[in-house]
Amino acid sequence: MRDWNVVISVRERGFRPAFELLEELGLVAKTDFYNILVMKVDNIKNFLETLREWVQDDPHILSLISRVMPVTQTFNFQSADEFEKKASEIASKWISMLADRSFHVRMHRRGFKGKMASNAEECFLDDFLLDALKREGMGGDISFQNPDAIVVVETVGSRTGMSIWTHGDLERYPFLRLD
Repeated sequence: MRDWNVVISVRERGFRPAFELLEELGLVAKTDFYNILVMKVDNIKNFLETLREWVQDDPHILSLISRVMPVTQTFNFQSADEFEKKASEIASKWISMLADRSFHVRMHRRGFKGKMASNAEECFLDDFLLDALKREGMGGDISFQNPDAIVVVETVGSRTGMSIWTHGDLERYPFLRLD
């Protein structure tokens, strides 16, 4: 599936039950990466709320699913340079949300081994956002201890998804597990 907007990491022996459970919420597909599923859901907020309710009713679901990450922006790329250009364009849309707040970028990369390094791309986007805030006359700082927001980057092969989550989102949806 090329048009996904959710990436799911499933736990050992949880693949089939997680797949079947998630099918009730949207289109689910296997990937070429171990224990990674992708989904296409119509409404991310509804998806998150339904999953939150299910987990409250049956905490055992978290023994199947280790991490769920919806993304709001997606793009394809073929090189690190193309990735950085497109990721910067998307991240620039979130400058006002990050003004005078603490944040960091977290990337979960699957594929492009040896061609891209997650840590280097996180630092690139952190620096890009700090520079953009400064140019706009706004403050902001990188923090890994209880940040106000986290910019998330998910890659599955040559497809990337990005989203931004606040501290409140992380409390409401503990299955996001961004770091």
